[in-house]
Amino acid sequence: MQSFSRFESALLDTGTSGASAFQLIYSSSLKRCKKSTPKRLPSIIKMERDSGYSSTAELQKQGEKLWDALKISAYVFSTGLLMFTALVNSVSWFMQNITLGNFWQTAWLEFYNYMEGDEWTIFLFGAALVPALAFWGFNGILLVADITGKPTFITRYRIQLGKNDPVDTKKLWKAIYTALGNQFFISFPMLVPMFYIMKSWGNTFSEELPTFQWFLVELSIFTVVEEILFYYTHRLVHHPVLYKYIHKKHHEWTAPIGVVSIYAHPIEHIISNTLPVMTGPMIMGSHIVSISAWFSLALVTTSISHCGYHLPFLPSPEFHDFHHLKFNQCYGVLGVLDFLHGTDRVFRQTKAFERHKVLLGLTPLSESIPELPKKAE
Repeated sequence: MQSFSRFESALLDTGTSGASAFQLIYSSSLKRCKKSTPKRLPSIIKMERDSGYSSTAELQKQGEKLWDALKISAYVFSTGLLMFTALVNSVSWFMQNITLGNFWQTAWLEFYNYMEGDEWTIFLFGAALVPALAFWGFNGILLVADITGKPTFITRYRIQLGKNDPVDTKKLWKAIYTALGNQFFISFPMLVPMFYIMKSWGNTFSEELPTFQWFLVELSIFTVVEEILFYYTHRLVHHPVLYKYIHKKHHEWTAPIGVVSIYAHPIEHIISNTLPVMTGPMIMGSHIVSISAWFSLALVTTSISHCGYHLPFLPSPEFHDFHHLKFNQCYGVLGVLDFLHGTDRVFRQTKAFERHKVLLGLTPLSESIPELPKKAE
């Protein structure tokens, strides 16, 4: 009010009309804005740059886009979840009522009676013999390709071109002897304490097989347990103190082959190869049939990860092959913990990452997604 009174008295003294007064106010305000704007403009522009948005309208627009993306993601996720649930239920019903519920249950009872219910013999057969046959049967095929370079329908899918073509036989026999030694003198003896742990659960040798749905649940838990234990024990043996004396043996193969999956120092074979696979069934108190299937699957899967061939319709081995190539990337099995810990950042920037998918055709990914030509030095 005091300021207004002064302004009013000034008008009366000068005899200025109301319209002229407002014109004076507007002119003086405009001058002040012109003087202050150049000073404030850089800071305003900087704020807009830092925020990433040049106006409120653009900010609102970006918010709407984000909301639309969230709605689409929620829709896709919920639809996918429903379809997956329906598929699992359908497959489970089929396996339980047509396949597993009849053929496998009958076959299991016949085998159980043939063994006269001898739990130790049944356990050795399921946890040792069947997985070993799966491992060497699969690797036997790969070894033919590694040694002879034939058949070409396998060797054309080689990941590291020009490596192991053919494989060094002296180095190969060393790997085979070590793998056999690890199986007979470490893996098989470790089954003894496991047998008594499983026996204490009371349902490992049940005459009734678990349902297919329950087997899928167990398989999921086994996979998660293996991912956690393998990732951290693998990173542990990469510690400089341990690497030189323990893990370096496994990394003699920068371009691995299938049998190298269990070519390791005895300590590493215990803590990193065997325990992560055994722990899941011991926690769940699984049936021997589930254990046999899981052990076989784990051995074949790790053989695929090391085989050096990106074969059609099989899981991609690019992830672990890159680990052998670069040493400090891709420590896990699934890659989930690598993503969380950032130990796959280099891998994600390579052509190998683009090739890291299931090959659904017959054209090798090394041809459809080739490496970039090296720059001339």
